[in-house]
Amino acid sequence: MGEERGVDESKRSTLRRFAALGAASPLTRLAGDGSSGSASSSNVRDAILGYLATTPGAHFSKLRDDLKLGTGETQHHLRRLEERGTVESRRDGDYRRFFPAGRFSAFEQDALGYLRRGTARGMVLALLRDPDASGGDLAETLDVSRSTVSKYAAELDSAGLLSREDGYALERPEALLMLVVRYADSFGPDAVAFASEAAEYVRYDG
Repeated sequence: MGEERGVDESKRSTLRRFAALGAASPLTRLAGDGSSGSASSSNVRDAILGYLATTPGAHFSKLRDDLKLGTGETQHHLRRLEERGTVESRRDGDYRRFFPAGRFSAFEQDALGYLRRGTARGMVLALLRDPDASGGDLAETLDVSRSTVSKYAAELDSAGLLSREDGYALERPEALLMLVVRYADSFGPDAVAFASEAAEYVRYDG
């Protein structure tokens, strides 16, 4: 019984933290369901909006687990938020990723999805640091096989994030850098480390 209370309090604390962020979102006024609803439902939806504001591109299971929600509960609230146009989603391989509605272009949504995959993110970070890095350089930096690098390079190319015409070249590197820096905390320690030194990789014309 005491353990259950501890779990419930942890869930409430998590929801309150993200709900505070969600309540500040300009989309919050659209998140209501138009009926009397419950304060609990409103808090959960505010929490989802707050979470997606800081972790755009999270897939269903990560959102559910990080907010300590049940599967059915998560499905219900995401469906209602999508119906009201405050959240949008797109399929990304085996995942469905969620975003605040109208906030990101298709390129940015694809980029956020790949930045949430460890190896793909590592390749992007390595190429932001060294645009001339070869496939062998990337494999050595990430401690993966050349075939793994080739696999992810093909996926990044197909998504429009990478060109393989002459080695490996990121498409719209400035946009990728800004996404990494802005949401570094939600990606992981490698992105946080990169963000701390990102000014070194900003390139100016002229």
